[in-house]
Amino acid sequence: MSEAKTVAVIGAGPVGLAAAAHVLERGFRPIVLEAGDSVGHSVRQWSHVQLFSPWEYNIDRAAERLLAATGWNSPDPQHYPTGAELLEGYLEPLAAKTALTDHIHTSSRVTDISRAGFDKLKTKGRESAPFEIRYQNGQGPKVVKADAVIDASGTWHSPNPAGANGLPAIGETQAAAKIAYGMPDVLGRDRARYAGKTVAVLGAGHSAIGTLTDLAQLAAEMPGTQPVWLLRGNDPAKAFGGGANDKLVARGELGAAFASLVAAGRIKVESEFRVSHITADGPRLTVATSAGSCCRQIAVDELIVATGFRPDLNFVRELRIQLDPAIECPVALAPLIDPNEHSCGTVRPHGARELAQAEPGFYFAGIKSYGRAPTFLMLTGYEQVRSIAADIAGDHAAAERVELVLPETGVCSRAAAPGANQCCGGPAPSTVDACCVADANAKQEGKSGCGCAS
Repeated sequence: MSEAKTVAVIGAGPVGLAAAAHVLERGFRPIVLEAGDSVGHSVRQWSHVQLFSPWEYNIDRAAERLLAATGWNSPDPQHYPTGAELLEGYLEPLAAKTALTDHIHTSSRVTDISRAGFDKLKTKGRESAPFEIRYQNGQGPKVVKADAVIDASGTWHSPNPAGANGLPAIGETQAAAKIAYGMPDVLGRDRARYAGKTVAVLGAGHSAIGTLTDLAQLAAEMPGTQPVWLLRGNDPAKAFGGGANDKLVARGELGAAFASLVAAGRIKVESEFRVSHITADGPRLTVATSAGSCCRQIAVDELIVATGFRPDLNFVRELRIQLDPAIECPVALAPLIDPNEHSCGTVRPHGARELAQAEPGFYFAGIKSYGRAPTFLMLTGYEQVRSIAADIAGDHAAAERVELVLPETGVCSRAAAPGANQCCGGPAPSTVDACCVADANAKQEGKSGCGCAS
């Protein structure tokens, strides 16, 4: 009897642990390598944040089956958990009380992946060689071999910089002490840092509007606090979302509440503000749009950069990876999630077919699979790894099968034609083609994707 396949999973966040659960159900041996000192390390950085989706959308089915065997009490499916609740009620029990326990290695940062005995250039016999994964822990460099690799390491520790051209703004590194990235806890552990200050938030996604909403609350409690929204675009309404049409009620409510704050003047708005320079001027920062006499600039005490994230691709450089040149995601996935083409946040379910690489047995999964694209749902990642585990097992029918229906965001301006799949949702078509009927119709009319006006 041949030995079971070994599958390395990089990252012990929600999607990484789900991948390990599916791999285990397939009879394979997972090896989970987590850079942080505990599971859900990135989740701990935003533990104060309430998720847009209720528990029913945040628990993977294979993980749930493992937990059920331990007598786990599942949470209320309609409750919206915080990151801290996600850890305490789901990720920590999954890692500590199930069969996954012996397969998880924390404080193990992956540094390189290659094929054993093969550099990137060599082809003949490559597919038969195991992957060689190098990682660092407290005992120095380690090496492990695996038959397949699922990279679910996320993007949290690779935030986009403030510069509108994708590069750090001039002076951004030097001003680092006054700049935070992502979603600091402005009402909790970071309260003293922001209370009574003028705080600029750069970005237009959910992280930005959530942080600005919290800053508006802080301003109501602490006089002198002034939130400033730095918006690269010229239409603030684009950030408000689908409101009552959003199938994730909390997400729609956040956008609607934020719109009310802006309308009431509780958040100062600076639109078309494309940052190029940041200067530390004593205790304050000067944030400017361009050099020269015609630049716009604003003086603030603190800057929060919430402009999204990008994947760290350094440790896969010796593998044969094909990525979309703009989004830095798998090529077949790019048309589904390109924000230049699609305005609706919901992406139809997809799996191994779209995520497989030219390096057989290697897959990106989770938010890292989206490259630089935004609006990822955990449930999407769970469907990804279910399909990937089936593909590794050779169960191609299960890998192709869609076992997920995603909630719509409500931001499309019209529905698809009667009888057609709804915009960006519904089952995956038989070929790798991202455009749903509404997308195609819209493009014929000279509009952008998902039937929305250009």
